[in-house]
Amino acid sequence: MGLLDAILGRSKPVRPDLDQLFSLPSAAITVQAGAGFTPTGNGSVCFASVEGGAFDRLQQEVRDLLDADTGRGGTPVEYTKDAYGYTWLLVHHPADDTASLVNDLHAVNTLLQDAGFGPQLLCSLVGFRATSDHRALALVYLYKRGTFYPVCIRPGQEKRDNALELQVAALLKNDLRIEEDLSRWFPVWGAPGMEG
Repeated sequence: MGLLDAILGRSKPVRPDLDQLFSLPSAAITVQAGAGFTPTGNGSVCFASVEGGAFDRLQQEVRDLLDADTGRGGTPVEYTKDAYGYTWLLVHHPADDTASLVNDLHAVNTLLQDAGFGPQLLCSLVGFRATSDHRALALVYLYKRGTFYPVCIRPGQEKRDNALELQVAALLKNDLRIEEDLSRWFPVWGAPGMEG
């Protein structure tokens, strides 16, 4: 960052640190103990698709890598598009195996980044469900910011529980790098991985 950037108030963007994802298994324990949310075993990666053969081949490579255990009872990954045209890759694991889920999410992010598609990556999330009232919670990793934030959706509604989100963020401040700019806590309505 140069002197002119400092004078004009510009800052360097935070470099993504995908290894931050490996903090999620311990954060899952904290969320379960402190807020009563259990992992669902679902997680997803959101990215902007690119037209072309190289990107199509990379998507197939990701599918082949993550579907390698389907012959032994694993669940195949799913690709979906949302209403905004973004692609979501949904990964399923047993609810008690957050570490394997995170490994898969990390692998997807790393493959896309290493193939030069890092700018297309938007976020990754890991889903949770309240044991008492079935509220959905996700811990969302913002790729371009290198930070996390919680998003809690009330069952059957497009309403967030902001108080609970702030409570969970405070609970996780020692486990995850929490996004400080609350305007970047996007709701991710209907995101694959939020459902139980």
